[in-house]
Amino acid sequence: MAQRLLRYVLWVLPEAALPRYLVERSFPEGVGIPANEAGARLLGTFVANNGEHGVTWLHSYIAADKRRTFCVYEAPSPQAIRDVAKKNGLPVGEIHEVRVLDPFFHH
Repeated sequence: MAQRLLRYVLWVLPEAALPRYLVERSFPEGVGIPANEAGARLLGTFVANNGEHGVTWLHSYIAADKRRTFCVYEAPSPQAIRDVAKKNGLPVGEIHEVRVLDPFFHH
């Protein structure tokens, strides 16, 4: 119940939280993050760099062909996402401000 109330408050009062963004990225050669310790270190570096800019990486979706990702962030601005992406060596395509629409919240 508390989680649903929090979601409602964040939906009704969006200024109570950082804006949320969906970032589309293209990787012509495919995403190449290894599923091992080196990959974990790389992602940890991304998270640390993001934090320096007030950006929080929430989660990502990767296309079946591994050539596009759709990443969800909370950030102070699209420019903060672009800045940290540059530092992380990641491409940035489209950035869209989004809100959560939870199908289980509405009855």
